[in-house]
Amino acid sequence: MVSFVRPIARLVEELTKLPGIGPKTAQRLALHIVAAPREDVHALADAIVEAREKTIYCSICCNLTDIDPCRLCTREGRDRSVLCVVEDPKDVIALERTREYKGLYHVLQGAISPMDGIGPQDLRIEELLRRLQSGEIQEIIVATDPNPEGEATAMYLARLIKPLGIKVTRMAHGMPVGGDLEYIDEVTLTKALEGRREM
Repeated sequence: MVSFVRPIARLVEELTKLPGIGPKTAQRLALHIVAAPREDVHALADAIVEAREKTIYCSICCNLTDIDPCRLCTREGRDRSVLCVVEDPKDVIALERTREYKGLYHVLQGAISPMDGIGPQDLRIEELLRRLQSGEIQEIIVATDPNPEGEATAMYLARLIKPLGIKVTRMAHGMPVGGDLEYIDEVTLTKALEGRREM
């Protein structure tokens, strides 16, 4: 069996730690990187370091940003009476691609998953409840993934929020069960937003 020299083997090992990157893909990427022009490799390394060091969480919505508060929270014209709760920053990007949703967001940074040791205390639920105290928000759209963890999170949030007198709706199930928001096309997401239902 052919083995890589130590620096390439280390690069392959680090690349396999990325989500969705298996050993063969990591090997292809590593070989591409070492064959690329030096300036391209340095640009890639600089971009990785800059993204890690200059990206923070918005103090309001908990989304990834480079300024605080983020551009979505401060943008004029957003409907401040509607708040869409999502699991991850990639879900915000997916919903924004539809150009249909005009409200605000709250990013939980995950979903309740007892099998993985993730409980409500591990999510940004406390920050969400603080946002609701202003009385400005009239509707919460729960847009967690339609899988067991997302459903458990949605039910937990509905039980917490409904007693506050705030309307709680769930994205319609035009989305495939077991799917992730980031992989769903804009038309399906738009229809799911339009067909949301109260919980």
